Amino acid sequence: MIKTPIAAGLLVISLTLGALALPTMAAAQIEFSVTIAPPPVPVYEQPAIPAPGFIWVPGYWYYGPYGYYWVPGTWIQPPVVGLLWTPGYWGWSEGFFVWHGGYWGPQVGFYGGVNYGYGYPGRGYEGGYWRDNRFWYNREVNNITQVHITNIYSKTVINNTTVNRVSYVGGPGGLTVQPTAEEQRVAHERHTPATQVQLQHRETAATRPDLVASVNHGKP
Repeated sequence: MIKTPIAAGLLVISLTLGALALPTMAAAQIEFSVTIAPPPVPVYEQPAIPAPGFIWVPGYWYYGPYGYYWVPGTWIQPPVVGLLWTPGYWGWSEGFFVWHGGYWGPQVGFYGGVNYGYGYPGRGYEGGYWRDNRFWYNREVNNITQVHITNIYSKTVINNTTVNRVSYVGGPGGLTVQPTAEEQRVAHERHTPATQVQLQHRETAATRPDLVASVNHGKP
Protein backbone atom coordinates (compact mmCIF):
# COMPACT_ATOMS: atom_id res chain seq x y z
CA MET A 1 0.00 0.00 0.00
CA ILE A 2 1.20 3.52 -0.80
CA LYS A 3 0.21 6.09 1.82
CA THR A 4 -0.23 9.69 0.72
CA PRO A 5 -1.14 12.42 3.25
CA ILE A 6 -3.53 15.03 1.84
CA ALA A 7 -4.72 17.05 4.82
CA ALA A 8 -4.18 17.35 8.55
CA GLY A 9 -5.46 14.24 10.26
CA LEU A 10 -6.52 12.62 7.01
CA LEU A 11 -5.00 9.90 4.92
CA VAL A 12 -5.76 8.45 1.52
CA ILE A 13 -4.50 4.94 0.79
CA SER A 14 -3.87 3.84 -2.76
CA LEU A 15 -4.76 0.18 -2.94
CA THR A 16 -3.16 -2.31 -5.26
CA LEU A 17 -5.11 -5.40 -6.27
CA GLY A 18 -5.61 -7.64 -3.31
CA ALA A 19 -4.05 -5.22 -0.86
CA LEU A 20 -7.29 -5.04 1.10
CA ALA A 21 -9.42 -8.16 0.99
CA LEU A 22 -13.12 -7.47 1.44
CA PRO A 23 -15.47 -10.44 1.13
CA THR A 24 -18.34 -8.49 -0.37
CA MET A 25 -16.73 -7.10 -3.53
CA ALA A 26 -14.11 -7.84 -6.16
CA ALA A 27 -10.82 -6.23 -5.08
CA ALA A 28 -10.37 -4.56 -8.48
CA GLN A 29 -13.24 -2.19 -7.65
CA ILE A 30 -11.58 -0.77 -4.53
CA GLU A 31 -10.11 2.63 -5.43
CA PHE A 32 -8.97 4.28 -2.18
CA SER A 33 -9.93 4.92 1.44
CA VAL A 34 -10.12 7.82 3.91
CA THR A 35 -10.52 8.15 7.67
CA ILE A 36 -13.61 10.38 7.83
CA ALA A 37 -17.17 9.28 7.03
CA PRO A 38 -18.91 10.80 4.00
CA PRO A 39 -21.92 13.10 4.57
CA PRO A 40 -25.48 11.80 4.10
CA VAL A 41 -26.86 11.60 0.56
CA PRO A 42 -28.54 15.00 -0.02
CA VAL A 43 -32.05 15.49 -1.34
CA TYR A 44 -31.91 16.89 -4.86
CA GLU A 45 -34.04 17.26 -7.98
CA GLN A 46 -33.47 15.10 -11.02
CA PRO A 47 -33.12 17.08 -14.28
CA ALA A 48 -35.19 16.07 -17.29
CA ILE A 49 -33.86 13.31 -19.51
CA PRO A 50 -32.16 14.84 -22.61
CA ALA A 51 -33.11 12.09 -25.09
CA PRO A 52 -34.27 8.46 -25.29
CA GLY A 53 -31.64 5.84 -24.47
CA PHE A 54 -30.06 7.70 -21.55
CA ILE A 55 -29.92 6.12 -18.08
CA TRP A 56 -29.86 8.00 -14.80
CA VAL A 57 -26.58 7.75 -12.88
CA PRO A 58 -27.14 9.05 -9.33
CA GLY A 59 -25.01 11.62 -7.55
CA TYR A 60 -22.46 10.57 -4.91
CA TRP A 61 -19.81 11.89 -2.54
CA TYR A 62 -16.25 11.57 -3.80
CA TYR A 63 -12.98 12.65 -2.20
CA GLY A 64 -10.44 15.21 -3.37
CA PRO A 65 -7.70 17.51 -2.07
CA TYR A 66 -10.27 19.58 -0.14
CA GLY A 67 -12.18 16.66 1.31
CA TYR A 68 -15.51 15.27 0.23
CA TYR A 69 -17.27 16.85 -2.70
CA TRP A 70 -20.58 16.06 -4.36
CA VAL A 71 -20.65 14.67 -7.90
CA PRO A 72 -24.13 15.55 -9.19
CA GLY A 73 -26.29 12.86 -10.74
CA THR A 74 -26.53 12.96 -14.51
CA TRP A 75 -28.08 11.23 -17.51
CA ILE A 76 -25.58 8.99 -19.30
CA GLN A 77 -25.66 6.92 -22.48
CA PRO A 78 -24.58 3.36 -21.60
CA PRO A 79 -21.38 2.24 -23.33
CA VAL A 80 -23.31 -0.72 -24.79
CA VAL A 81 -27.02 -1.37 -25.25
CA GLY A 82 -28.29 -3.67 -22.52
CA LEU A 83 -26.03 -2.48 -19.71
CA LEU A 84 -27.15 -1.04 -16.38
CA TRP A 85 -25.24 1.06 -13.85
CA THR A 86 -24.21 -0.18 -10.41
CA PRO A 87 -23.42 2.93 -8.33
CA GLY A 88 -20.21 3.21 -6.36
CA TYR A 89 -20.41 3.27 -2.57
CA TRP A 90 -18.42 3.82 0.63
CA GLY A 91 -17.86 0.85 2.93
CA TRP A 92 -16.22 0.63 6.37
CA SER A 93 -13.22 -1.66 6.76
CA GLU A 94 -10.65 -1.82 9.55
CA GLY A 95 -10.91 1.84 10.51
CA PHE A 96 -11.21 3.25 6.99
CA PHE A 97 -14.03 4.30 4.69
CA VAL A 98 -13.27 2.53 1.42
CA TRP A 99 -14.60 3.69 -1.94
CA HIS A 100 -15.83 0.95 -4.27
CA GLY A 101 -16.12 2.29 -7.79
CA GLY A 102 -19.30 1.88 -9.84
CA TYR A 103 -19.52 -0.11 -13.06
CA TRP A 104 -21.70 -1.07 -16.03
CA GLY A 105 -23.03 -4.58 -16.44
CA PRO A 106 -26.09 -6.56 -17.55
CA GLN A 107 -27.25 -6.71 -13.90
CA VAL A 108 -27.08 -4.27 -11.00
CA GLY A 109 -24.83 -5.49 -8.21
CA PHE A 110 -24.32 -4.54 -4.58
CA TYR A 111 -23.97 -0.85 -3.74
CA GLY A 112 -24.02 -0.93 0.03
CA GLY A 113 -27.74 -0.49 0.58
CA VAL A 114 -27.29 3.24 0.00
CA ASN A 115 -30.51 4.93 -1.09
CA TYR A 116 -29.45 7.16 -3.96
CA GLY A 117 -33.05 7.79 -5.02
CA TYR A 118 -34.61 7.95 -8.47
CA GLY A 119 -34.73 4.21 -8.98
CA TYR A 120 -31.78 3.27 -6.75
CA PRO A 121 -33.46 2.50 -3.38
CA GLY A 122 -30.43 0.66 -1.96
CA ARG A 123 -30.76 -2.67 -3.71
CA GLY A 124 -31.30 -3.30 -7.41
CA TYR A 125 -32.65 -0.76 -9.88
CA GLU A 126 -36.30 0.25 -10.22
CA GLY A 127 -35.87 2.95 -12.84
CA GLY A 128 -36.30 0.80 -15.92
CA TYR A 129 -35.18 -2.23 -17.89
CA TRP A 130 -34.00 -3.25 -21.33
CA ARG A 131 -36.28 -5.08 -23.76
CA ASP A 132 -35.64 -5.63 -27.48
CA ASN A 133 -32.71 -3.17 -27.42
CA ARG A 134 -34.92 -0.42 -26.03
CA PHE A 135 -34.85 0.96 -22.53
CA TRP A 136 -38.23 1.08 -20.80
CA TYR A 137 -38.55 3.90 -18.25
CA ASN A 138 -40.44 3.89 -14.98
CA ARG A 139 -42.21 7.23 -15.05
CA GLU A 140 -42.54 7.20 -11.24
CA VAL A 141 -38.80 7.84 -10.72
CA ASN A 142 -37.60 9.32 -14.03
CA ASN A 143 -38.12 12.91 -15.16
CA ILE A 144 -39.23 12.38 -18.76
CA THR A 145 -41.50 15.40 -18.98
CA GLN A 146 -39.60 17.24 -21.72
CA VAL A 147 -38.95 14.36 -24.14
CA HIS A 148 -41.48 12.29 -26.05
CA ILE A 149 -40.87 8.68 -25.03
CA THR A 150 -43.43 5.94 -25.55
CA ASN A 151 -41.59 3.04 -23.91
CA ILE A 152 -42.65 3.89 -20.36
CA TYR A 153 -44.49 2.21 -17.49
CA SER A 154 -45.46 3.01 -13.90
CA LYS A 155 -44.23 1.23 -10.77
CA THR A 156 -44.21 2.75 -7.30
CA VAL A 157 -40.80 2.92 -5.60
CA ILE A 158 -39.78 4.00 -2.08
CA ASN A 159 -40.31 7.73 -1.61
CA ASN A 160 -36.99 9.52 -2.19
CA THR A 161 -37.40 11.96 0.71
CA THR A 162 -38.53 9.79 3.64
CA VAL A 163 -35.89 7.08 3.87
CA ASN A 164 -32.49 6.66 5.53
CA ARG A 165 -29.92 8.77 3.66
CA VAL A 166 -26.75 7.34 5.25
CA SER A 167 -24.14 7.14 2.49
CA TYR A 168 -21.96 4.25 3.67
CA VAL A 169 -22.26 0.66 4.85
CA GLY A 170 -20.66 -0.81 7.97
CA GLY A 171 -18.84 0.87 10.84
CA PRO A 172 -20.20 3.37 13.37
CA GLY A 173 -23.53 4.74 12.20
CA GLY A 174 -23.34 2.93 8.87
CA LEU A 175 -25.92 0.81 7.10
CA THR A 176 -26.06 -2.88 8.00
CA VAL A 177 -26.98 -4.26 4.58
CA GLN A 178 -25.13 -7.38 3.44
CA PRO A 179 -24.85 -8.52 -0.20
CA THR A 180 -26.92 -11.45 -1.33
CA ALA A 181 -25.31 -14.47 -2.96
CA GLU A 182 -26.52 -13.16 -6.32
CA GLU A 183 -25.01 -9.73 -5.71
CA GLN A 184 -21.69 -11.30 -4.78
CA ARG A 185 -21.78 -13.30 -7.99
CA VAL A 186 -22.48 -10.15 -10.02
CA ALA A 187 -19.64 -8.32 -8.26
CA HIS A 188 -17.09 -10.86 -9.50
CA GLU A 189 -18.24 -10.89 -13.12
CA ARG A 190 -16.57 -8.90 -15.88
CA HIS A 191 -17.68 -5.26 -15.81
CA THR A 192 -17.39 -2.18 -17.96
CA PRO A 193 -15.91 0.79 -16.06
CA ALA A 194 -17.30 4.30 -15.97
CA THR A 195 -17.26 6.02 -19.35
CA GLN A 196 -14.97 8.91 -20.19
CA VAL A 197 -17.98 11.22 -19.98
CA GLN A 198 -18.60 10.06 -16.42
CA LEU A 199 -14.96 10.61 -15.44
CA GLN A 200 -14.95 14.09 -16.98
CA HIS A 201 -18.17 14.87 -15.13
CA ARG A 202 -16.50 13.93 -11.84
CA GLU A 203 -13.38 15.94 -12.64
CA THR A 204 -15.51 18.99 -13.42
CA ALA A 205 -17.33 18.63 -10.10
CA ALA A 206 -13.96 18.63 -8.31
CA THR A 207 -13.28 22.16 -9.61
CA ARG A 208 -16.47 23.66 -8.12
CA PRO A 209 -16.04 25.02 -4.57
CA ASP A 210 -19.82 24.99 -4.02
CA LEU A 211 -19.83 21.19 -4.26
CA VAL A 212 -17.24 20.71 -1.48
CA ALA A 213 -18.83 19.44 1.73
CA SER A 214 -16.88 21.83 3.96
CA VAL A 215 -18.40 24.71 1.97
CA ASN A 216 -21.96 23.49 1.46
CA HIS A 217 -22.17 21.69 4.85
CA GLY A 218 -23.32 18.50 3.16
CA LYS A 219 -26.12 20.16 1.21
CA PRO A 220 -24.92 20.91 -2.33
